[in-house]
Amino acid sequence: MARRYDPGRRQRIIDAAIRVVGAKGIAGLSHRSVAAEADVPLGSTTYHFRTLDDLMVAALRQVNEGFAEVVAARGTLEDSRADLAAELAGLIGEWLAGDRTGVELEYELYLAALRRPALRPVAAEWIDSLVGPLSRRTDPVTARALVALLDGICLQVLLTDTPYDEGYAREVLGRILGGGEGSGAGRS
Repeated sequence: MARRYDPGRRQRIIDAAIRVVGAKGIAGLSHRSVAAEADVPLGSTTYHFRTLDDLMVAALRQVNEGFAEVVAARGTLEDSRADLAAELAGLIGEWLAGDRTGVELEYELYLAALRRPALRPVAAEWIDSLVGPLSRRTDPVTARALVALLDGICLQVLLTDTPYDEGYAREVLGRILGGGEGSGAGRS
């Protein structure tokens, strides 16, 4: 029997892995569950992704693109005239207001790096993709602090089911940046 050429199979497997994690969490992810979701033979998943970690790396890279698209669409992080705290607060608000399942899935895969060292470089890529542009507006240490704060705010919103408070985010980001509302500048 001749092997059928299927150029989209690898992508369908990644998409299926994302759907499986979205529905069942990381614990529900297996080559077998992904093969069933993608409607491909089990051997296809192991052909394209030798290990489950390989598959999770591909899935995390793909979901990370969602946040990168929001950043790129706003295109204001590099505008030195823009209020950086307000831009970052708006960026997070826009991202959290989008597909909540996608945001939760991104964080679930991101946090899986705690137990799966293969995912750590991909998590670091996400951090660096934001630190890079922020470092051009501030210094690298402040840029990393901003990313850590953004992560913390997002996790709190996701874990506590509280609504995102853009004003609060803008204020605390402004404090890290040392200017703007809530920074303490000009207060007695």
